[in-house]
Amino acid sequence: MNSINILKKYFPEINEEQEEKFQLLAPLYTEWNQKINVISRKDIDELYERHILHSLGIAKVLQFTEGTKILDVGTGGGFPGIPLAILFPEAKFHLVDSIGKKITVVEQVSKALGLKNIQASHQRAEDVNDKFDFVVSRAVTRIAPFYQWIKNKIIANSNNTLTNGILYLKGGDLQEEFAELNKPYQSFDLTDYFEEPFFETKKVMYVPIAKI
Repeated sequence: MNSINILKKYFPEINEEQEEKFQLLAPLYTEWNQKINVISRKDIDELYERHILHSLGIAKVLQFTEGTKILDVGTGGGFPGIPLAILFPEAKFHLVDSIGKKITVVEQVSKALGLKNIQASHQRAEDVNDKFDFVVSRAVTRIAPFYQWIKNKIIANSNNTLTNGILYLKGGDLQEEFAELNKPYQSFDLTDYFEEPFFETKKVMYVPIAKI
């Protein structure tokens, strides 16, 4: 189901303005992907399921409160940051990627959608000089080095239902990888929320960092 209907199936609460923005993502990414390849050619036809709904898996685990600051590391063309920014207009998102042309796509898509709650930067996560409630990402690297990049960028006081930390979209058997981290974590299977076969091995991995 490569249409906005798959989003409405799982997020019936989205309003008219949000629906309009989600609707615009398909033509925007199709156009930009022809200039700068940020989504694989076969995946662009499955944009709503494999990129937008996958990004919104984080929203099934946590509903960001107003004013929450989120860093999206290795955002690529804007995932999971842009879909989450549409869903949570009262939260603030900083999307970073080390590849400049990908940030160009993020900036242009955000501008076309009129998203005021997104900042995009061409930089590495380690070089971001700010602190956030949560860091989100879609499988940019193994969790142990990722943790080292961002562990000092988390705000100490938590204002959400989960303690501030990492929300990481990954797939497959992750026990060995997370054993390397040697930190407490929680795994949320996306099959608990979405019935499509694509999500069979997909998870949101949560690593708390702030002190309770």
